[in-house]
Amino acid sequence: MPHLETEMKLDFKDVLIRPKRSALSSRAQVSIEREFIFPNSKQVWSGTPIIAANMDTVGTFEVAEVLAKRKCITAIHKHYSVEQWKNWAEGPGKEILGFVAVSTGILEKDMEKLAQIIKAVPGINMVCIDVANGYSEAFVQCIREVRKTYPKVTIMAGNVVTKEMTEELIFSGADVIKVGIGPGSVCTTRKQTGVGYPQLSAVLECADAAHGLGGRIVSDGGCTCPGDVCKAFGAGADFVMLGGMLAGHEECAGEVPS
Repeated sequence: MPHLETEMKLDFKDVLIRPKRSALSSRAQVSIEREFIFPNSKQVWSGTPIIAANMDTVGTFEVAEVLAKRKCITAIHKHYSVEQWKNWAEGPGKEILGFVAVSTGILEKDMEKLAQIIKAVPGINMVCIDVANGYSEAFVQCIREVRKTYPKVTIMAGNVVTKEMTEELIFSGADVIKVGIGPGSVCTTRKQTGVGYPQLSAVLECADAAHGLGGRIVSDGGCTCPGDVCKAFGAGADFVMLGGMLAGHEECAGEVPS
């Protein structure tokens, strides 16, 4: 029988941050730079915890080059060829591989391509295993296999929205859990399948679960303005992933708004 959720769940638009006294005289003095030790890869990462989404128009090499100057991560979309990866890593991307993640699906062909990219670009140390709905045994098994094959690679994986699955993915080898099903401006999951979870509540729940195991989460989707990013961090997100807010720039693929 289906279970009906009766507790109140919240999206970013449902809340505001209550102000408190501060010793800072300007917002310009705020720094969100962080340093994390990931639980399974044991890798140390430091920088600004903003991630450009692995959308085919946003997760480009050109975007990565710009954001890396600000110590932000770009999840590179999965449509680049192995040769394109190799050429970029030997050229403009040579010094910024610590701020990019290779995106992959979970099919056998995806795993084969991932292996080829990691072999061609040995400086890669972060992988983003991405599916629309992470509630499948095949997804969990893929994470276990990637962890076994690449023990020192940091794995970002999702998307999920509940504490039980957050814990499952960390136990299976993931380091950073992507949280969010349906909140993104171009995501059709909620409309097409009826599956989803209000984003702020998902971040609160999953952050609590992940932090109890030493893991991290990235709030993926639902941010339409800088205030939403602040709310995501306030709810416990370690990273915030942005798609639409970074779209439409010269470094992106697709059309640039006039």
